[in-house]
Amino acid sequence: MTPQDDLRLLPWAGPEGKPCYLSTDDQSGYMSRLADNIESVQLGTAAELLEQAPETLATQDADPEDLRRLAQELTRALRDVLRVATSRGHLLAASERHRT
Repeated sequence: MTPQDDLRLLPWAGPEGKPCYLSTDDQSGYMSRLADNIESVQLGTAAELLEQAPETLATQDADPEDLRRLAQELTRALRDVLRVATSRGHLLAASERHRT
């Protein structure tokens, strides 16, 4: 059985928003590649939102609904990026433990 520290936090949540983890030694397996691809999409979406946000925020007569939508999308993107950073941080720590 894989120790808890060696599990990969996946870039999506399970039922009721609970985290999902992957236990595998095959970093090129289907689930690992799927997680990598989803992380890439999430990071790209966050980058696009960051490019668009200043323009929306600089508009003097910005519609409150547009600002609300932007805040919701940025919140979702920040949550995704934080999950990716946490997952990658755990993977780096596990990798360091296995090297020593």
